[in-house]
Amino acid sequence: MLMVTAVTMDLNSEIKMRDIALSNRAARQAREDAGLDYCGGGKSLHEACLQANISPGEVLNRLRETVKDIGPEDRHWLAAPLCELTRHICEKHHRYVREMIPRTQALSDKVTAKHESNHPELGDITKLFAEVGREMIMHMQKEELVLFPCIDAVERAVIANGSIEPPFFQTVKNPVHAMMQEHDAAGHLIRVRTSEYAPPADACTSFKAPYQALREFEAGLHQQVHLENNVLFPRAVELEASAHMMQSD
Repeated sequence: MLMVTAVTMDLNSEIKMRDIALSNRAARQAREDAGLDYCGGGKSLHEACLQANISPGEVLNRLRETVKDIGPEDRHWLAAPLCELTRHICEKHHRYVREMIPRTQALSDKVTAKHESNHPELGDITKLFAEVGREMIMHMQKEELVLFPCIDAVERAVIANGSIEPPFFQTVKNPVHAMMQEHDAAGHLIRVRTSEYAPPADACTSFKAPYQALREFEAGLHQQVHLENNVLFPRAVELEASAHMMQSD
């Protein structure tokens, strides 16, 4: 079975964001703490830092404290059957996002109704999260109904040494590209609007609750995006390309 090779970090400003994400959980957390774009796996650290207006050297120093071999969870998913990974994403990460959306929306609606007169930004944050929530639901449905079944079918065909029936979108590269663009769009919009999830100085405990929920939602979403962008999608594209090569021989 084909797999994406595990990554050992060669730390410099040209390292790809995907390689940082694959190294280990601590490195992902360091990147997240620095406020770097989580979705742009093909970007170099230098490019991501320029976009975020922070020093690459500062981030490299944080990353050097995390350097170690690839973590056991990622090592597992780099080798596990793709059907097992798609099922894991649906059962764990998609379920988490679906559960968090109404919970977070309810907290945000409650605080907005009570405090928007003094904090008009709350209305914008609430509307933005509602939009992101709707888009994520549609995004996950497209993965579950179209892309993931196609990836699973390609894997079954390869295992059985059978032919791959071309999907209506021709190649998994096309929906993979679309899904990655949607990941980028979900990105860090709410983080920016909430000033890094920092509630105002006069915020009471209930006021702080949606900010914390939004932070948790983003962290959970990042784990899903990591597994899809950095593990599932590259492996699926590689598997399909290899299958077509074998069929043409």
